[in-house]
Amino acid sequence: MSDLDLNLLVALDALLSERSVTAAARRLGLSTSAMSRTLSRLRTALGDPILVPAGRGMVATPHALAIAEEVHSLKDAVKTVLSPPSTVDIREVRRDVTIRANEAFVLLFAAVLSAAVATAAPGIRLRFAPRSDKDVQSLRDAVVDLDIGVLPRDSGELRCQTLFEDRYIGVARTGHPIFDREPITALRYAALGHVLFSPYADFAGPVDRALAELNLSRDVRLIVPSFPAVIAVAAASDLIGSVPKSYCKAAPMGEIRTFELPVAVPVFNIVQAWHPRMDADPIHRWLRALIFETFHSMN
Repeated sequence: MSDLDLNLLVALDALLSERSVTAAARRLGLSTSAMSRTLSRLRTALGDPILVPAGRGMVATPHALAIAEEVHSLKDAVKTVLSPPSTVDIREVRRDVTIRANEAFVLLFAAVLSAAVATAAPGIRLRFAPRSDKDVQSLRDAVVDLDIGVLPRDSGELRCQTLFEDRYIGVARTGHPIFDREPITALRYAALGHVLFSPYADFAGPVDRALAELNLSRDVRLIVPSFPAVIAVAAASDLIGSVPKSYCKAAPMGEIRTFELPVAVPVFNIVQAWHPRMDADPIHRWLRALIFETFHSMN
């Protein structure tokens, strides 16, 4: 179909509607000679005269009359397909949206987001998927619509928008000996027993790298599969942990205390990420804006 010219479809629709080369040219903003050349091309392509002289006017051939309605429908369909997405009434949308996010996001923001979506778009249903799998392919395949968290290193072509900046802080149970003396030094911090989150059974993380620069290492006694588990263990034992500050907003603060880490650990951004194929989707754009506004209204 390398020789397909969709402009011929538009011209054919105008010719069959006007039954006049001059009127069709005027309708499409072309010269009469240009429209005559287009009619010649159409006759060759269709193997039919299409329009023939009849007195001072022109009449359509039987074949032209037979295809006129379909030509008009095709022209409108092509115009719709090759036009930007139309605006939608968000209240009338019926759609499920899958958001991949960690436990803290679900605990802190799921209820607020659900209420905001229900108010503006009652036909949109949110589904939160665990972020244990950060595979970018899920976004490419539209299994996941939106990913919220730290942007994966192999993010490739993904688009992202920063929601807020986060940082690590220390957590320990209320009444823990670490709070008996101030300040909390790196040496005393490293010597205590630690609980660590690591999805890869790795005993080293950003805090360990910062301690290594001081020729120190912490005494890791336990690895758990999530940051909420770190908080739960720290609240019920003498082990101390380090978690993103955002997680503590969802923790029972009567059972734990937080403290500034005695080492310099880089801050990191929490983003919402999506595949470029969803850039122009009006519903996806609306949801991204709602999530961004929700985060900024709560921080």
